[in-house]
Amino acid sequence: MIRSILYATDLGLYAPYVLQHALSLTRAFDAGLYVVHAVEPMGLFAESVLQTYLDEERLKELRSKGLSTVMASIEQRVLEGFRDEIDEAQHELDMIRGVRVVQGDPPLVILEEAQKLGVDLLVVGSHSHGTELEIPLGRTAARLVQLSEVPVYLVPMLQHRGRGEP
Repeated sequence: MIRSILYATDLGLYAPYVLQHALSLTRAFDAGLYVVHAVEPMGLFAESVLQTYLDEERLKELRSKGLSTVMASIEQRVLEGFRDEIDEAQHELDMIRGVRVVQGDPPLVILEEAQKLGVDLLVVGSHSHGTELEIPLGRTAARLVQLSEVPVYLVPMLQHRGRGEP
């Protein structure tokens, strides 16, 4: 029985399409919906640029306070995006039990959140918004299918349709 669902979003072009699948499943199973967005850690180049322009104290402050502010801002953006997408269907917005934005490697963040929340199903898109058409499955989706302890509902991206591909 599916009582709770975790929808993992990259906030990309096809996120609203995947969200509609997650909401449909949530309605069908009368389940609760959780949302997670993973923010990749800052790269070495960005880190070195910050170190060049900020002293150690400011850098520590940015890492502690700045990161939490950015994460909260992204969480707010996700909720606002859902409000825009869902439009007037407030009851659908009420199905969302929580939105989390977490920094880390996306597949690991998603799996950790799924385990913490004890969800019964993961909903993800098959590809990120920037993935090449020739790649059959995106890195995050592939890792989730390989490592998840709960079923994964994989939504194919529309960009792959209409090209003679299944």
